[in-house]
Amino acid sequence: MNYRHAFHAGNFADVVKHALLVALLRPLTAKDRPLRVLDAHAGLGDYDLGGAEAQRTGEWRDGIARVADSPDPMLADYLALVRAAGYPARYPGSPALARALLRPGDSLVLCELHPEDHATLRARFRGDPQVAVHRRDAYEAARALTPFPERRGLVLFDPPFEREGEFERLAAALAELRRRFRAATLAAWYPVKHRAPVRAFHAALRDAAVADCLACELTLREPTDPTRLNGCGLLVANPPFRFEEEARAVLGALLPRLSRGEDGASATVTRITAE
Repeated sequence: MNYRHAFHAGNFADVVKHALLVALLRPLTAKDRPLRVLDAHAGLGDYDLGGAEAQRTGEWRDGIARVADSPDPMLADYLALVRAAGYPARYPGSPALARALLRPGDSLVLCELHPEDHATLRARFRGDPQVAVHRRDAYEAARALTPFPERRGLVLFDPPFEREGEFERLAAALAELRRRFRAATLAAWYPVKHRAPVRAFHAALRDAAVADCLACELTLREPTDPTRLNGCGLLVANPPFRFEEEARAVLGALLPRLSRGEDGASATVTRITAE
């Protein structure tokens, strides 16, 4: 409840998460059937990079500002959406990116627990018949609002990791959803500070037999200091066809732009469980 993403909007972790999110949504929207997206930790929807919060930290300068002029075709789709959302003045959150990719007949469900951020999010999408905004806990919402009536779609978790046990809660939610809604694609962002919690998270998914999981990770340095955000990952279960190859190409395009020449910088896509 204390976490405010406005201080971190457009940072390197956002860039990794959102470039991969676009790569997930494009093939899902290529099929004729309608789909639904549930963004369980939605935040504000989009962010003012000139605002007090973003200016106080300046994290976007080592994130989207390093990537925005990339000519790499693997980033073209993502960067076009960022510019359309108002960059460099503004940076789109996952709700804005998902909404931009929806077709008529698709729908977007947004959940945000912080009261002020929820009010801002609701005002942003007021009057949009394809978007529903809820103030509710992400994990409770994922249980209550799935399976989708469309029987296909994407569930995105992006917890702030400000409470103990977040990896465990995330692993349990993914395992439950994978059993209850096998047709859905599931995506979950996580921090890489040091390796032990990430290894335990991946092991929990294997132990729970959460099938068809990929770990897409980018690290800026060797993750040995647990007080720093040394990298991040997006866990994807039931990815679309050929996403594994596309994720490698996206992360490969991001790494030279985001890394700062420190030892241990890497971009990897690892299969955690079999299909």
